Amino acid sequence: MGRLFGTDGVRGLANRDVTAELALALGSAAARVLASTGEFEGHRPKAVIGRDPRASGEFLSAAVGAGLASAGVDVVNLGVLPTPALAYLVGAMKADLGVMVSASHNPMPDNGIKFFARGGLKLDDGVEDAIEAQLDAAWERPVGSGVGRMRSDTGIAAAQYVEHLVASIGTTPDHRPLEGLRIAVDCANGAASSIGPDALREAGADVVVINASPDGRNINEKAGSTHPEQLQAVVVAAEADFGVAFDGDADRCLAVDHGGVLVDGDQILGILARALKDEGRLPADTLVVTVMSNLGLLLAMKEAGITTIQTAVGDRYVLEEMRAHGYGLGGEQSGHIILAEHATTGDGILTALHLAARVKASGARLADLATQIPRLPQTLVNVKGVDKERAGTDVGVRAAVENAEALLGETGRVLLRPSGTEPVVRVMVEAATQTQADGVADTLAAVVRDRLAL
Repeated sequence: MGRLFGTDGVRGLANRDVTAELALALGSAAARVLASTGEFEGHRPKAVIGRDPRASGEFLSAAVGAGLASAGVDVVNLGVLPTPALAYLVGAMKADLGVMVSASHNPMPDNGIKFFARGGLKLDDGVEDAIEAQLDAAWERPVGSGVGRMRSDTGIAAAQYVEHLVASIGTTPDHRPLEGLRIAVDCANGAASSIGPDALREAGADVVVINASPDGRNINEKAGSTHPEQLQAVVVAAEADFGVAFDGDADRCLAVDHGGVLVDGDQILGILARALKDEGRLPADTLVVTVMSNLGLLLAMKEAGITTIQTAVGDRYVLEEMRAHGYGLGGEQSGHIILAEHATTGDGILTALHLAARVKASGARLADLATQIPRLPQTLVNVKGVDKERAGTDVGVRAAVENAEALLGETGRVLLRPSGTEPVVRVMVEAATQTQADGVADTLAAVVRDRLAL
């Protein structure tokens, strides 16, 4: 059996893989593990819980809360909130632990459980492994006054988070930095359906809102950052300056320029990196990205005098690199963007506010800013039914990769990534033209298919 915790908590089909029983057990196990490490020494522990609007989140958040309370932890249920809001409020409310019930951008039938340590940081792998090891262990349950208490706070905490967001771009009662901008917002019928538009309005923007009527079933359904087509049409029809799209738990943000053209996470990162460097606020003039970031971003950053550091795919690896060296900005092409001065995790609403502030301060259109971060044509081929373990060692594959790299030179690149869960090797090629990218990818995929066939 594989590890229960993935790169972003425990996730799977709700009520099949992620059950109420599992949520209950995870809650009590997490409390016991953290208590055993001295995290709760000298005080009564407190946890905060949030969820996205999925129907299954109602029973799963109740179950994980019950597990925590049964182990002596006081629980504050914050209701429907974005994941980054929960992370922020762990610190702001001086909680010892945070739990987010969400499957982010996944379809509605899925759900997940993610833990945050004191300060709003994701748990280390070792702590997650210890929690998993405790799931079936015997333990002595507290009784009487030793059990935790549960209460709800579904308003004040959310308002506190919005205040934090808008203050990050200098919003005050006398200064609304986004005045004059018209922004279309796709909330994915998710956790940002109220908070996202509220924050942008409070900062002064005129906001056009779509997909902000969550009913427990429609989260991410043909909406949000994974389906930006509707937003692209609305931006043009509403004559908005630009649009932003969140995913179900609002830890991602993609954008759309005034002409309906998508602006992806790489381009947003590039725009924000240049802005921070111009202001002297980009630590070490360095941007942290993953190996999947487009070569166009890397070349644009080099031209701007900004160093790029690449990590494995996953925002947790980006954050680890940022924390280890004090870097201030990092993220992924998918729109997970971490502004370390203001957040401990990817925050879609925060990203939208800072992108809008850059557009307003520069006096330029988003389309003009995005052209400074060109996207090289990219082709991704998933080669199935192969021995992925030999992808990095097979002589024939290595020779084919070297030939492809020699052909592309500095105008392109090749990346082979074995899947973490399937017998699949992902072949990614970037080149000066789409025709060249397609041709090189197809040739390389054929070699991988032939050499690594099972």
